[in-house]
Amino acid sequence: MIDLASTLNEEQLAILKDAALDFALSNGLVVRPPPSTDDATTQQGGVINAPVALFPTPFPVNAFNNAVKIQPLYNQLVHDISQDDAFLKEIMESLSTVDDFVKRLYDLYLEVKKEGIAQPASLGVHRSDYIINLNPGQDFSKAEIKQVELNTISVSFGSLSSLTGDLHRYLQTTTGYFSDKIDISALPNSDSIESIASGLASAHKHYGSKAAKVMMVVQPGERNAFDQRWIEYNLLKKHGVVLIRKTLAEVADQGRLDPKTKALFIGDQEVSVAYYRSAYATTDYPTEKEWDGRLLAEKSLAIKCPTIAYQLVGTKKVQQVLAAPGQLERFVKNPETVRQLRASFTGLYPLDHSPEGLAAYEAALKNSDELVMKPQREGGGNNIYGKDIQESLKTLTAEQRNAYILMDIIRPPITKNVLLRKGQLLRADVVSELGVYGIYLHDGHKVIRNDNGGHLLRTKGVESNEGGVAAGFAVIDSPLLV
Repeated sequence: MIDLASTLNEEQLAILKDAALDFALSNGLVVRPPPSTDDATTQQGGVINAPVALFPTPFPVNAFNNAVKIQPLYNQLVHDISQDDAFLKEIMESLSTVDDFVKRLYDLYLEVKKEGIAQPASLGVHRSDYIINLNPGQDFSKAEIKQVELNTISVSFGSLSSLTGDLHRYLQTTTGYFSDKIDISALPNSDSIESIASGLASAHKHYGSKAAKVMMVVQPGERNAFDQRWIEYNLLKKHGVVLIRKTLAEVADQGRLDPKTKALFIGDQEVSVAYYRSAYATTDYPTEKEWDGRLLAEKSLAIKCPTIAYQLVGTKKVQQVLAAPGQLERFVKNPETVRQLRASFTGLYPLDHSPEGLAAYEAALKNSDELVMKPQREGGGNNIYGKDIQESLKTLTAEQRNAYILMDIIRPPITKNVLLRKGQLLRADVVSELGVYGIYLHDGHKVIRNDNGGHLLRTKGVESNEGGVAAGFAVIDSPLLV
């Protein structure tokens, strides 16, 4: 396997570092620095390089192509599940007894359904995340993707991942990485900046009012704003659509619905699409005002990205249930599609009162080394690993366990890279996780578009269990297809 990180000397690494930093700062591959005691004005205007890998990481080309190929299948699956009230009810009612956040989301979903759906169209910007599983003695090129999770709300790093691919191609073109081992044709382009903006533009066009604006619902004090801004700028430059940024609290304070049409207005600005880059965690709803803002948007004529139904489909429990025999077939009738999707599943187990759940609980108490315990939460930093699983299970009641699922650990190949974070280099043994974006627009009767939307590679040191860049565990990378 290609390993440049170990072969280059310090002088060569310094040249690459300086070039990478200048590229990042010149091209918006940046984040805001974390809060500190420094002068607030300086902090407001300051940026640091986004955490990136200095080298692209080897990734099996067949596994990459397969992940790209099946993304439209996952896009369609999310929509089909979202339309099955009975399926959602069965899962969400059981989760609602042990997960207050899921309960609030599901109650909101039921309230909107009862009042009547004002906007039948829905936009999905999804990302399916995979780790390649390499069995002992297996050739690297034969490794297969196994799905970690399917994200249906606030999928991030579409812009910064595209720019990281640009960075790696720039370094290869200008320095050759001081080697002849990397062919630029093996560095695939990711169009996720353009694809996400294009998806928003398609939804805006379907809404039918040129004067309306897309609304990005954001977190206060967002450090990752530049990842979001690139989408805003692309939407304006290539599609002529203006995007406004509002928090959930601002939606509550400034928003109103037209009493006849249910059109959403923020002040005097009509909103065509409500695009969530927040609203996925309990911390996004510190008061009732944020819930009021979410409810107002959900009741409106604006096209939601995502709808609450799409968000609920992204819970880990739905992922686990789909892996059970016969459940995927409930939504997918084509045997070949079922085969392709199931091939990407890893072992998933309930922790509920079912015989399967009790068996998984007993097995984990005996040996949890090959398991991950997952709650319904998004955003990174929430999973439990190894021996910690046994300690956690001992503290939970039988009912509380239902809020979690167990997943088999996926064993990826370990490679070497150099990580660039806050201007500093760190040599590391690393593993990587591939995310494939998908764009899906449905008008309530038919599919308007169902596309791939580019890719993201996140790389982390082998000592880190989590893979979230925003949560501080990983860096943004790009694949070197081999």
